Amino acid sequence: MTTTSLPRPPFDPQIAAALDALGELLPSSLTPEMIPLLRQPNPALPPASDEELSQGGALAVSTRTVPGPDGAPDVEVIVLRPTGATGPVPAGRHTHGGGMIIGDARTGLLEVAGWAAELCLAVVSVEYRLAPETPHPGPVEDCYAALVWTVRNAAELGVDPARVVVAGASAGGGLAAALALMARDRGEVALAGQLLIYPMLDDRNETVSAQQMAGVGVWDRTSNQTGWTALLGDAAGGPDVPAYAAPARATDLSGLPPAFIDVASAETFRDEDVAYASRIWAAGGIAELHVWPGGCHGFDLFVPDAAISQGARAARIAWLRRLLAG
Repeated sequence: MTTTSLPRPPFDPQIAAALDALGELLPSSLTPEMIPLLRQPNPALPPASDEELSQGGALAVSTRTVPGPDGAPDVEVIVLRPTGATGPVPAGRHTHGGGMIIGDARTGLLEVAGWAAELCLAVVSVEYRLAPETPHPGPVEDCYAALVWTVRNAAELGVDPARVVVAGASAGGGLAAALALMARDRGEVALAGQLLIYPMLDDRNETVSAQQMAGVGVWDRTSNQTGWTALLGDAAGGPDVPAYAAPARATDLSGLPPAFIDVASAETFRDEDVAYASRIWAAGGIAELHVWPGGCHGFDLFVPDAAISQGARAARIAWLRRLLAG
């Protein structure tokens, strides 16, 4: 991995202040030796409780165990269902972030619960196995198994199987993009959309934005190498990485469901995410792209009151509302 010193876009002042405060809790560069420590509870990002996820009683919260991939363990999922629904509702199949190495089914789920309460949709969030203990294809196959279970059990869940969206942030966004590719190719599930929040798509780690953000912000180039190597081993960055592991490797982006992609201007994933949206358009597809100026990776989680964070959250729910309205 070569290193190039490039000028970089500035952080939004609200984001910069938060990064200064979070510096000791959340270093920019994460190495493999840090993975066990990263999996310990982080006071900067406490897990959402069932009470918080219920959104004041608007959602029923339950944990289920569903069949895993062939020959693999069962998969745990958290299910959120609107308590006031009178008929089948849309569903979001949520996949958490964490660079493929950390996180759980509750990571990032509080925002998704807000979507569910406001738009009256169900959510299924999957506890996929993490790398490096489980390399590719284990994590994405866990996610696909949970997706198939959601659709096959739509009647029991009170879900409209024609309105299922895959959604996720960071590594979860990359996994959601991979699920859209898998659903298209395998033909078992027809997705209504894919909501990709600063998704982790490209194991090659060589874009201009990856080089610009080396050593600064959240999830820099070293962290990215750590995550991809955990998932892919020595194959990371090489010629033979499959698209279901790194969706940027897909040669054909035609026939995909409508996509929402957002990313920040001052983060590693900026260029790969912009390129993915551009390639969807080039293939004749539908994509809505937002690049939030001055944001770092995960800016809306770390600084939820920042103006760009509020704008990002509003744009996501507005897209979902339009998509699910038909």
